[in-house]
Amino acid sequence: MFTVIFGRPGCPFCVRAKDVADQLKADRDDFDYRYVDIQAEGITKADLEKTVGAPVHTVPQIFVDETHVGGFTEFEAYAKEHLGLYAA
Repeated sequence: MFTVIFGRPGCPFCVRAKDVADQLKADRDDFDYRYVDIQAEGITKADLEKTVGAPVHTVPQIFVDETHVGGFTEFEAYAKEHLGLYAA
């Protein structure tokens, strides 16, 4: 399972999304991710809209196995429901 997180510097939700991804990577052998700094890569929200297929107003924008999941809140909920995040 591969996740891509599109974010930008100084974004607290981007940091939290990376924290969740780091936790999943530590807990699961089948999880990896890539963080893409949209400012460093020259990616605009308009570019993301083409990929997402809908208006993009915030970052992060997160894809799991090339499927758009949403932002941090949706990613965290997805990880809890499908990937065992925070499971004891």
